Amino acid sequence: MDKFKVLQELGAGDFQHLDGTLQSHLQGTERILKEWGSSELLQIAGLFHAAYGTDGFDQSMVSLAQRNRIAQLIGKEEEALVYLYCACDRDFVFPQFGSDKPIQFRNRFTEQEFLLNEADTLLLCELTAANELELVCRYAGFKARHGVGLLDLFKRMDPYLSDNAHTAYTTILADLDTPESTPCLEV
Repeated sequence: MDKFKVLQELGAGDFQHLDGTLQSHLQGTERILKEWGSSELLQIAGLFHAAYGTDGFDQSMVSLAQRNRIAQLIGKEEEALVYLYCACDRDFVFPQFGSDKPIQFRNRFTEQEFLLNEADTLLLCELTAANELELVCRYAGFKARHGVGLLDLFKRMDPYLSDNAHTAYTTILADLDTPESTPCLEV
């Protein structure tokens, strides 16, 4: 089954995202994860990562009431990661990276808080890096507006990132003074 056709049926191609479509961004995120040699679970989550909207992009392709349908289409673990990514209260979770304490997660949909286990932390960080780096490479001005903050975040997330994600962010965000010379991934 072509999972992207499922996204199109759910209306992903209709959403605008920054200077383009959400569809192209989702495919680009999936492609980056594939280039990094990420698991199929992460690649599928990359393609669906905004299904329920995200903190900062509140439009959702599907309602939370359709979680079971999405799980049937992409797999339970994949859907659980997509939900975790979409539910992340970034203003609460992201500042915790870089400390020695376990990461406390807050679900922005339910306000529930819990400790994030190491496996989910690794997946969340890798998906976050792929998503944000795809935006840096795709959209003019994104790096200038968000690059310094992203570099700081990725440095704090570094213990949870793969070697490929580390190489990508250190290369792409190496020279924040000249965004036009950013070496980007093929997307």
